[in-house]
Amino acid sequence: MSTTGPDKSEPPPKRSRLEDVAEEKAELTSNDDTCSVLDNVVDSRVLSNVGQYLETYQDAKPYRHGLIEGICVDGFLENVLDEIKQNSKVKFKESDLFRVYQSIDMANLSGDSVDAEKMPYIMKLRSALYSSEFRSFVEKISDLESGTLTEQVDCAANCHAPGCHLLCHDDVIGTRKVSYILYLTDPLPLWTKEEGGQLELYDSIIEDETDGARKRMVPKAFPCKTIIPTFNNMAYFVVKPGESFHSVQEVFGDRPRLSLQGWYHAKSAPSQMEDATLSRLKTTGKEEDTDGAYTEMEHEMTKEDQASTGDLSEADREYLAQYINGIYLSDSSLKEICARFEDESSVQLRHFLVDKWATQIKAATTQCDERDRLGKGAGALDYAVGVDSEWKATGPAHKQRFLEYTGTDLSKAQSAGATLQNIKCSVFESPQFGRFLKKLTSLGAPLAYRGRVRRFRPGLDYTVAHYGILTRKPVLDATLCFAAGSGNQCIYDESTGDQEGFDTDAVWDSGDVGGFECYIAADDEDEEEHDADDEYDDEDDTELLSVSASDNTLSLVYRNEGTMRF
Repeated sequence: MSTTGPDKSEPPPKRSRLEDVAEEKAELTSNDDTCSVLDNVVDSRVLSNVGQYLETYQDAKPYRHGLIEGICVDGFLENVLDEIKQNSKVKFKESDLFRVYQSIDMANLSGDSVDAEKMPYIMKLRSALYSSEFRSFVEKISDLESGTLTEQVDCAANCHAPGCHLLCHDDVIGTRKVSYILYLTDPLPLWTKEEGGQLELYDSIIEDETDGARKRMVPKAFPCKTIIPTFNNMAYFVVKPGESFHSVQEVFGDRPRLSLQGWYHAKSAPSQMEDATLSRLKTTGKEEDTDGAYTEMEHEMTKEDQASTGDLSEADREYLAQYINGIYLSDSSLKEICARFEDESSVQLRHFLVDKWATQIKAATTQCDERDRLGKGAGALDYAVGVDSEWKATGPAHKQRFLEYTGTDLSKAQSAGATLQNIKCSVFESPQFGRFLKKLTSLGAPLAYRGRVRRFRPGLDYTVAHYGILTRKPVLDATLCFAAGSGNQCIYDESTGDQEGFDTDAVWDSGDVGGFECYIAADDEDEEEHDADDEYDDEDDTELLSVSASDNTLSLVYRNEGTMRF
């Protein structure tokens, strides 16, 4: 008789129900361990191709970045896209840096919420992307040490509709470490370059040193690489202050550019946070100023002005009448305009230049736009369009981008740049115009000036509010604008307040196509650190004035200290 095991003739001992449940739970846990949260979400071929992704990432320019094509298994992202379209609510968000519709903030989506129950594929995608297994995969293909990325969830579904964009920045906020964009554009037909909405990457250059300031990197005016937002592709890069400069090109086509934008976080913030674009935009100092230095006005103007009553002489009026609409030189008009300016601190003078100059400028600028195929709703796909020996691109891109006229030959009657430069020198910098401004505003004689001839191309150019241009002493802004349209005042329905008409002037006045100048008050106190795409809220708006683009219109705005213009 064996003594090495139980007697099989005897019945087994009776088990309790608690023991049965415990065993079932253990088996379930064991089975779950053999499965991955990435199963049926991330394509297995992607996960097995770490070496190739890492090699491509390390060799990428202008800075290290990667693109994973076909990241999810067939059919999965189509279900995610359907859930977003059917169950999410979009909220419009806008600032000087971006214009976007946010649909789902996945970081705040609770797993047991009603919304989560309606969107199982989205919840499964979130779990997969922030699982320890996928974070380890991201660390490997981003050349990061194991354990660098935390489990913090930070992502949202965004929609860039036609006209939406995101200007140049480096994504450095808090503990962000890796930025990624998972594209959810229409699977068919595939997105094309002509539709815009591309991810734009910028090379960096050393900023000009000022007064021995520490050398810092700034982005060039134009991006050097673009990535088309193709469905089921994921772009990614490590976030670095003063290096990971990127933007989202304006969407030109009719289709919305949907994506899942997110970040993986580290345990601590990166070094040299003071070089981050958000920090630079909130920093004052000469090296941050993009407006340039002032030039003293001619001595004859201030000397003559001090000895006069401030009235324009007949000689002044005769000189200015060569350029300025005569209605603005009459005593009655000057008195009326001055009263309005004293009351509102701003005024717009329409049809400012006489027909001779206005017609010449309209013809020259129209010729430029037709030559460059710009305007009439057409955005520019060529970043260097319009750049030549006389028009140079002006940056850096995280603060501004436009073309500035630098030519010196003012005799070219057919040249838009030369004609505008002629007006700048002959009118705006003249002592006669200085006395005109004194009479018009009662601010006193201007002592110095600074100015430039600029061209803003649709879909390409902009300025951003930053503390480098913060007004430290009161100034008078005098901006002469030339744009499509007739420059007429828009009409509004007195009962509803709605704008009447749909002509070009009304389009500019609506603000929907940009081109306006905005004045805001700087924050008096440091605020809590915020995201580059923080929610725009009218209740927190610091806007003081917005001036729409209008053809042949001079805008005069008294800008007090603590104010920014963009």
